[in-house]
Amino acid sequence: MSMDQLRRRLGQISDLKAAAGLLSWDQETYMPPEAGEIRGQQMATLAGLAHELFTDAQTAALLDGAHPQDDTDGAVLRVTRRDHDKATKLPTEFVEEYTRACSDAHHAWVEARQHSDFKVFQPHLQRVLDLTRRKAELRDPDAHPYDVLMDDYEPGMHATQVQAVFDDLRERTRPLLRRIVAAGDAADYGVLTRPFPASAQKAFAWQVAGEAFGLQPDFARQDESAHPFQTNFSRSDIRITTRVEDYWPACLFGTWHETGHAMYERGVAAHWARTPVSSGTSLGVHESQSRMFENLLTRSLPFWERYFPELERVAPEVTRGLDPQALYRAVNRVNPSLIRVEADEVTYNFHVMLRFALEMRLLDGSLKVADLPEAWNAQMQEDLGLTPPDDAQGVLQDIHWSAGLIGYFPTYTLGNLLSVQLLEAAQQDPAIAAGVQAAEYGPLREWLVQHVHRHGRSRTPEELTVQATGRPLTADPYVAYLHAKYEDIYNLK
Repeated sequence: MSMDQLRRRLGQISDLKAAAGLLSWDQETYMPPEAGEIRGQQMATLAGLAHELFTDAQTAALLDGAHPQDDTDGAVLRVTRRDHDKATKLPTEFVEEYTRACSDAHHAWVEARQHSDFKVFQPHLQRVLDLTRRKAELRDPDAHPYDVLMDDYEPGMHATQVQAVFDDLRERTRPLLRRIVAAGDAADYGVLTRPFPASAQKAFAWQVAGEAFGLQPDFARQDESAHPFQTNFSRSDIRITTRVEDYWPACLFGTWHETGHAMYERGVAAHWARTPVSSGTSLGVHESQSRMFENLLTRSLPFWERYFPELERVAPEVTRGLDPQALYRAVNRVNPSLIRVEADEVTYNFHVMLRFALEMRLLDGSLKVADLPEAWNAQMQEDLGLTPPDDAQGVLQDIHWSAGLIGYFPTYTLGNLLSVQLLEAAQQDPAIAAGVQAAEYGPLREWLVQHVHRHGRSRTPEELTVQATGRPLTADPYVAYLHAKYEDIYNLK
């Protein structure tokens, strides 16, 4: 048996998953509501077929008999064996049931969010949670369930490590947040809700995504959804979504966030196509790209010095009476708020820490699903001094739990940390540093492709981080970045 035979089998499995992914994308964007039940069955069928094909005796024989001819073959074999070991522990019937449960939960979440009524979602979340616990038990009954679940998103990371990182971040950022809040406004924040037509928001954001970051309609498109996301069915078919609100930064920065994800998938080397290696190595590394684009680049002063004239042309009501410096200060407002995806850089990680703490309690049984809204509101009050006025702005704001993505949230903060560490390493090259200062990101994009994107899953997150930056992941560059940036904006020095 040859690697070619294994690759053909992996390609078939990849195609089934891509078809299921397309159905999922349609479910989030254009599917009529009445189609929800049958769509769940369709997705369950495809998930079951892909799982059966991946875990059957023929795939096992192909893995055992394959002989890698080069490093590329070796990486495909190594990653596939790891995924195969995990997948064979889950019966096909379980995979189908889990997929149906998540599809049903998604539709319940949409309805619950629209009516701001957690009780609509509660039984579905309970079912997903029960199945998620079962998945962890099937894979490794002796390990902490959070460690098992998080391994799907951040291989090798453990809950104790996450807790240590979060404790350190809380200790080092809470004093900064208090100083900023005490300092008062740094700009006129009313500009963030000035009239900005929806079509103009989307057009401007898409234009910048193409000009600055290389996202092109030849291989990508943008649509709207209740919760912005990126998905792809190959490196040549990438979809991102956004949402348009009166608070126009949600659309702009949401688009550029998803562009970071999209360009990571675009940059994965073509020779990994239709294999398990052909995606980002972890969600933390993925988030490092989206948060770099969203925060380190498009919330920077050089970016707005470059793009202010174009914004002035397409949205004169927004820029009236402003200059790039004033707009820069406005879009970097630090303000404890209810919604994670709209949170500023200083408070964002508190939103993630809240979700991590609640997930841990849900998994160990110390928190019941019925009590989740109350626990959410209490933690928000403790961390940020806010209590959500309704479920939609509290416990129902994220799509993740409806999709069974428990163990996912910590990757957002890990991505924040890595984004600064990677950018600092890239800017050791004077040409890249000069480009960033001029908001010309071509040299930086090429560095990211060479050091991060092209490797796909052939390197572990830890290997990639060390090889790209010269050291393991650390919070030090990120904390220093926050202090330097916001002490300057709020005149705290």
